[in-house]
Amino acid sequence: MKKDLIFLGIETSCDETAAALVKKSKNGKVRILSNIISSQEKVHKKFGGVVPELAARAHSEKIDLIIKKAIKKSKIKLSQIDGVACTAGPGLLVCLMVGMTAGKTIASALKKPFFGTNHLEGHALTMGLIKPIKFPYLLLLISGGHSQFLSVEGVGKYKRLGTTIDDALGEAFDKTAKILGIEFPGGPKIETFAKFGNE
Repeated sequence: MKKDLIFLGIETSCDETAAALVKKSKNGKVRILSNIISSQEKVHKKFGGVVPELAARAHSEKIDLIIKKAIKKSKIKLSQIDGVACTAGPGLLVCLMVGMTAGKTIASALKKPFFGTNHLEGHALTMGLIKPIKFPYLLLLISGGHSQFLSVEGVGKYKRLGTTIDDALGEAFDKTAKILGIEFPGGPKIETFAKFGNE
């Protein structure tokens, strides 16, 4: 790599609007310059779960502000950005479209490359922010909508060794919370209660 690279990242796959600026130095070291997240918890609480159309509307209302805050906090000028990356899936289609539209618009205006990313790959490669990744490695990927056991052979090279056949762990947490009458978002509360269990 001949120079430092700075990327704007945008995330709107479900119910959080997020933007971050990340710098990868010539030596391979990665630094998060800013990371701004806006939660929609209050929007969805009264419905007991995420309503896709309301989530997309909330993203539309917040996305510009969140991106501006991320840029301001990073102390980076728009002209210094080398590219834009945005979650292209998996996620709620109407929500993904908000982030993709914003990301493509910014990339086009700056005449910079745009990359649609799989957010599960983001989970799989996040450890690379801390230290260089040595491939291959085994990964247990557990998120709100996915529970998978993977062999990570390289960037973009994954072999699924196992997965749930119905609900992912995050979904099971949310459904358990609903059955127990715990208000949305129940998953994190179930996790907290579990820490104090004795059996």
